[in-house]
Order: sequence, then structure tokens, then C-alpha cells
Amino acid sequence: MDWKTILSTFGLIFLAELGDKTQLACIGLTCKARSPLAVFLGAVGALAVVTLIGVIFGEALTNLVPTVYIRKASGILFMVIGAAILISG
Repeated sequence: MDWKTILSTFGLIFLAELGDKTQLACIGLTCKARSPLAVFLGAVGALAVVTLIGVIFGEALTNLVPTVYIRKASGILFMVIGAAILISG
């Protein structure tokens, strides 16, 4: 097991998820349902399934397309989205 990959994945996902709509939905659901454990279990289950889909998709994509092309495409897409945000702002 590669601990460096595990810890870097945890850190990146943890930081990316702070204050996002999922966290706000959990806060709202906990206030409404008054059952923190049920909301926690539902959120953990949903996040696990969504993450599993992402991992399966990523694995399939790397089997079909060489990694160098995926990296270049993601870099170009990142710049395009950044430019679109700058232009629209």
C-alpha cells in the first residue's frame, strides 16, 4: 500500500471539500433530521459511491488513453476554464 498516495489524496480531497455544497447540505440535513449519525452515514455512503465511480472512470480512461495526453488535456482544460472565469468576471 502506497501511504504517500493515500495521504496526498486525503489531504487534497479534505481541502477541496471544506465549505462546499456537500458540507452545507449535511449541515442543513442534520438541523432538519436531528439525527447526526444517520446524516453522517448517508453522506459517507454517497461520497464512497461517487468516489468509486471516479476511480473506476479514471482507471478505464488510463487504459484507453495514454497518461501524457490526459495530463495535457487536463492542463489545457484548466487554462480554458480559468480564462472563461476571468472573462465572465
